[in-house]
Amino acid sequence: MRPELLNPLFADVTRLPGVGPRVAQRLAKLGLERVVDVLLALPTGFRRTRCVATLAEAAPGERIAVAVEVVQRREAHGRAPARAAALDAAGQPLAILFFGGQANRLLARLRVGGRYRIDGQLESWNGMLQMAHPDQVAPLPPGAPLDAPLGDADGVEPVYPLTEGLTRRMRAEAARAALAALPPIPEWIAPGLLADRGWPGFAAALRAAHANPGAVLARDRLAHDELFAGQLAWGLVRARMRRRPSRALRSAGRLRREVLARLGFAPTAAQERAVAEILADMARPEAMLRLLQGDVGSGKTLVAALALAEAVEAGVQGAFLAPTELLARQHLATLERLFAGLPVRIGFLSGREKGRAREALRADLAAGAIDVLVGTHALFQEGVAYRDLGLAVIDEQHRFGVAQRLLLQRKAAQPPHLLVMTATPIPRTLALARHGAMDVSVLDERPPGRQPIDTRVIAMARLEEVLAGLGRHLAAGRRAYWVCPLVDDGGEGAEPDGEQAAAVSRAAMLRARFGEAVELVHGRMPGPAREAALARFVAGEAQLLVATTVIEVGVDVPEATLIVIEAAERFGLAQLHQLRGRVGRGGEKSVCLLLAGANLSETAKERLRMLRATDDGFAIAEADLKLRGPGELLGTRQAGEPGFRIATDEQAARLIAAADADARLLLAEDPALRSPRGEAARLLLYLFDRDSAVRTLHSG
Repeated sequence: MRPELLNPLFADVTRLPGVGPRVAQRLAKLGLERVVDVLLALPTGFRRTRCVATLAEAAPGERIAVAVEVVQRREAHGRAPARAAALDAAGQPLAILFFGGQANRLLARLRVGGRYRIDGQLESWNGMLQMAHPDQVAPLPPGAPLDAPLGDADGVEPVYPLTEGLTRRMRAEAARAALAALPPIPEWIAPGLLADRGWPGFAAALRAAHANPGAVLARDRLAHDELFAGQLAWGLVRARMRRRPSRALRSAGRLRREVLARLGFAPTAAQERAVAEILADMARPEAMLRLLQGDVGSGKTLVAALALAEAVEAGVQGAFLAPTELLARQHLATLERLFAGLPVRIGFLSGREKGRAREALRADLAAGAIDVLVGTHALFQEGVAYRDLGLAVIDEQHRFGVAQRLLLQRKAAQPPHLLVMTATPIPRTLALARHGAMDVSVLDERPPGRQPIDTRVIAMARLEEVLAGLGRHLAAGRRAYWVCPLVDDGGEGAEPDGEQAAAVSRAAMLRARFGEAVELVHGRMPGPAREAALARFVAGEAQLLVATTVIEVGVDVPEATLIVIEAAERFGLAQLHQLRGRVGRGGEKSVCLLLAGANLSETAKERLRMLRATDDGFAIAEADLKLRGPGELLGTRQAGEPGFRIATDEQAARLIAAADADARLLLAEDPALRSPRGEAARLLLYLFDRDSAVRTLHSG
């Protein structure tokens, strides 16, 4: 049961002053449903606003605050924005613009003859100064002259992700209210470490991180808290596994030899090494907890199939879990091909199976008539019982929490051996932070027959040439991807950008050009609709798939030989590598086109140069970490892999050793977390949703 002290933090966001049902609905779109969610969602950066007396003191591109008087208004008509004409203290004109469906409502805040403080980014268009969607519009005090001081010379405000209808002010006020609701929480960091690092207390660190761009120590302290919670959770889970011994799985290897004989090619040395490590783990009475880390196209599924063959021949069942139905069905097809004609009975279970077919499959599984069950989250749902589960394989493991993995493990009388796989190359310095106490096997070779991908960087100004080449590609009957960094053009609060098309509008443009050959997928689509769209592309019913990064992993279409990544400078290097890996999966030559905007930063240029220079995912991951560094205090912070709410990759690499040592020391001294510091650490587990570890504690 959650400690009563934390109950205010786990209340609905509507308990916060100023957050009504409408604002709560908008916050929920960002995953902020509880007070603690708002509390731990730190600013992605900070913006500095300079107060100026007149527009002549500022330059286009600068974020300023200036006092103006409105002299004219014009509501939006058709595609024309809502517009207010204003004058500063020197009589210099400024156009204030509002776009979108809320334009006239926003314009109504400005009355002709009214004097206002306007905060926002100053721009120049055809020689006219303008400000689109000001961050703040505040009436001046009655009688105040336009040249009266507006405040400090500089103002810094936190920048949070927004969604339609959620303004910066609403989001910032929610954060302030969440900080005010923070109860007094005891300290869980070892006193020596706290003193050595000069870190503030938890509450002080949160307040500083939400308000101060220079709060490096505060952010480090919070990143350490998150990493410490993760290592503590893994330590508790590992201790429980050791208390409940598994069983040794050994066989004569007949099934494995049959699978290898049908391949038509020899496994790579890396695959042979990984299989040997996995079989050695499975032969021990302690449950295996191993990560299989392999770059795109390195042959992880074959390694998993050989491990499953060993388990089946040893007399137990295997489960193969994937995060999406599409990926699960791809694994099913691969296993059916590898085990064709062999005495291995394979079943499939997802959320779509209903009625008698589902009941029949569950009965066969419980009776032992299914040797390997492939599927999605349905594999560990209530009512799904295995006769004797001995090996669980989980693909794209970062998409599943520790709790979900434990649910699958609880389907066995004894802890099953656990093999988790990821196609995301991870720098050595981050492996511990991402994967806890797991042993690691690495596939660092490609199977024979895979050709390198021709990677080119093309200026966005050459878009028409790219479209013409894409047309020739589709006319030849081939398939392709087009990746965009955004779903749509956003609403109120969205950052304006003229150099990129969002997926929805880009798909519309491509459909107008290429017809019904174009399919669209993005993360805001309902799951079944997204899966259906992907399935149509996989089946060849669509030739061109326009998508966001939802296709970063888990889409395997060997016939696709071209990928266009728009606004490539906006993606991380490792993410670009993963996207590029959607092609080059068959025997044909593949091409990756990186469409880049103008005025690239040196970091963006180096990122694109690196991607052209190598297809080694591990080298790319290390370079990506170095290029990102600690992030910019007054710019957008690039967060870490899924699973990190606060810590950046740079922080994880720098802080994980101390967090891991601290967690191990605490568990060695207080395995049940009953000491004062242990009790405080329990609070930390709740704060970061390490619910599986908490359940482990309560189950003894």
